[in-house]
Amino acid sequence: MPDRTLEALGLATVPLLQPLTYPGPPGPGPALLAGDRLLPLRPEPGGVGRWRVAEGHTGTGLDEALAALGQAPAAARVPVLALGSNAAPGQVRHKLTRLGLPAVVPFSPAAAGGLGVGVSGHISGPGYVAAAPYADGGAGSRLWVTWLDEAQLRAVDGTEMPHYGRALLPAVEFPVRLPTGERLPGAYVYYNARGVLAGADGRPLPHTRDQPALLARLLAASARLRDLLGPAPRDWVARAGADAAAREAGTRIFREEGWLLPERAFAAYDAGAGG
Repeated sequence: MPDRTLEALGLATVPLLQPLTYPGPPGPGPALLAGDRLLPLRPEPGGVGRWRVAEGHTGTGLDEALAALGQAPAAARVPVLALGSNAAPGQVRHKLTRLGLPAVVPFSPAAAGGLGVGVSGHISGPGYVAAAPYADGGAGSRLWVTWLDEAQLRAVDGTEMPHYGRALLPAVEFPVRLPTGERLPGAYVYYNARGVLAGADGRPLPHTRDQPALLARLLAASARLRDLLGPAPRDWVARAGADAAAREAGTRIFREEGWLLPERAFAAYDAGAGG
């Protein structure tokens, strides 16, 4: 049997601990994170709980596999869109296990309509600048869906709020399709409460998986950021990750440089911490 551990698969990266690696590598396709292992999932008609956990030439239904692990079935979980590091199994494992929760989470790629992926309007605790969604009726994005149980959802809320809100997006405006073609009736997404950063054209700055390149771009565009966090991306994450005041000052510079596009779409769907 192949070694399905995150370490063997090259998916153990934790951006919370290594901020320049943000967002971290996602899995190669639909999969079940089961502690230290990532097991391939084979999509099947009839709902996510019927997808097959493929091991060798046999497969177990996802709900059966979850039950064998003592975990909630798919119907007791909620779909949460992942745009950045929440699509990285190593990051998700770290977030959950450090809180004493089981790192058992189904993942799947998905096609999301009405959403673009931009750059968050704040500097995160580890020092990186994360991804954040913005509403765009003409946009389509390749994202990930994670299915979280109630305790896992509360735990992820704790890692995102108050800088992010959690919105329940209606399928009519934000259709999310799984590899089977099934459309979810709705999905949660974490959105930046401040908004996203704009490029020189005034449009949302596209998210990049290359965090050093993003930070270098921001540093090149602002002498104030260079003075505060520069001159290089490694200096940025070292200073921002160690000093909350520096993070707050850098976030304030985003706004004062005129880069911030305020959030105006997702708050109407905000589910709150109790949603």
